Amino acid sequence: MSFFRTLHRRAKEEELMDDFSTGGEELHEALRHLRRLNKLFAASGPTLSGVAKLWKSIGMPEKLTLMDVGAGSGDVNKRLLRWAKKQGIDMRITLVDMTEEACQEARQLFQNEPRIRVQRADLTTLPDASADIVTGSQFIHHFEGEQLVNMVGHMLRVSRYGVVINDIHRHTVSYKAVWITTRLISRNRYIRHDGPLSVAKGFTSQDWQELRQRLNHETMTYEWKPLFRFSVVIPQQEGGIT
Repeated sequence: MSFFRTLHRRAKEEELMDDFSTGGEELHEALRHLRRLNKLFAASGPTLSGVAKLWKSIGMPEKLTLMDVGAGSGDVNKRLLRWAKKQGIDMRITLVDMTEEACQEARQLFQNEPRIRVQRADLTTLPDASADIVTGSQFIHHFEGEQLVNMVGHMLRVSRYGVVINDIHRHTVSYKAVWITTRLISRNRYIRHDGPLSVAKGFTSQDWQELRQRLNHETMTYEWKPLFRFSVVIPQQEGGIT
């Protein structure tokens, strides 16, 4: 993955993690290193911001169920659990991923956390209204075109109240920062290849506007958050949120 790359359009190459025929210990290592990257780049912030926004819009219920799809290790949810405890919310989170390696890492990470359940599954096969809120962190940049629209549609179908998306801002600064950081902290080929590519497959404000139009969902909102991420909220209920 070249340090010098044009980012005018979203990259179309597949990430190594998109190949489900590979994995094993190398993928386990990549997931552990990804947790370090998530911590360095404050990956949990946009998810928390979006969930808090949507929670307030539905009347701040005392009980809340979340489903994090494409969750990987699910580490961004640690901050959500702390926030829920502080707010007095009885929150239960289901972490969903298609790979056994990710599910194993999530089970290990949350082995002493009864509020977390791990499920190996494909988003497209999940039942309707499985959780109050469906979240996806660094998940939908894996898709483009009609497939992107369909996957967000499935997230909406699986949620009762709406969807929160946390994904990467496609920008030269974020690309170079991730390129350098991945090479400083890891020799893992998944991390070195997929880290920068994730930024190249990320989004700009124009991309979110186009997605809102294609979804025909005027109540969808998006906000830029540190560090070079977007928090996107797509409410299920009529009227949306402000």
